[in-house]
Parts: sequence; structure tokens; C-alpha cells
Amino acid sequence: MKTFIQPGQTVTLSAPYDVISGACLKVGAIVGVAANDAIASAEVEVMLTGVHDLAKAPSQAWTVGAKIYWDDTNKVTTTTATSNTLIGVALAAVAGGASDTIGRVRLNGAF
Repeated sequence: MKTFIQPGQTVTLSAPYDVISGACLKVGAIVGVAANDAIASAEVEVMLTGVHDLAKAPSQAWTVGAKIYWDDTNKVTTTTATSNTLIGVALAAVAGGASDTIGRVRLNGAF
């Protein structure tokens, strides 16, 4: 097909800030997970789909299937929708303790 460019699960973007491999980032309305380290303005491969263990807001309990949002101000995933971008759903329950800072998320690939 003449119009096909790529499957789109991973795309190359300009890093909006310094990122490390495995961390979320937001470019405009696009939220994904960095596949490599990159400094601000450098190219970074960004995964838009898949299941990832991501930094989450501490002291926040998650249930399986809960909607998960990206908080670009605090650079964490959260169940708080206000002012945040929907990125997927929780695939594992997480306790709400202060040290519970990783959550398993299936990215929805949409924005």
C-alpha cells in the first residue's frame, strides 16, 4: 500500500524533557514509554502500546481494570482524571501505601 508508513506501536519523537528508558513521556497529546534514554529535544523511540510497570502516585490504591492517567506535572501514573491524560488501564491491583510506587499498565495506544 502506497500510504503505509509503519505499524505505529513504536514511533520516533523529540523528547520533551530528559527521559530514561522505561519512563513515560508526553509529547502534545501523545503519551508513551521511552524505549531508550534521551536528553531533551533528542530523538527517542516511544512505545504507544503494550504492558508496562510504570511509576505511579504513592499512597494511591489501584484495582484491576481501573482507568490510568498520566500526570505530566509529577511524571507519574495516577487514577486521578482531573487535568491528566488517559493512557490505559491497570492490569494488577496495587496497595495504597506510601511505598507502593509502581503500577502495571496496559497502554491504550489512543489519545
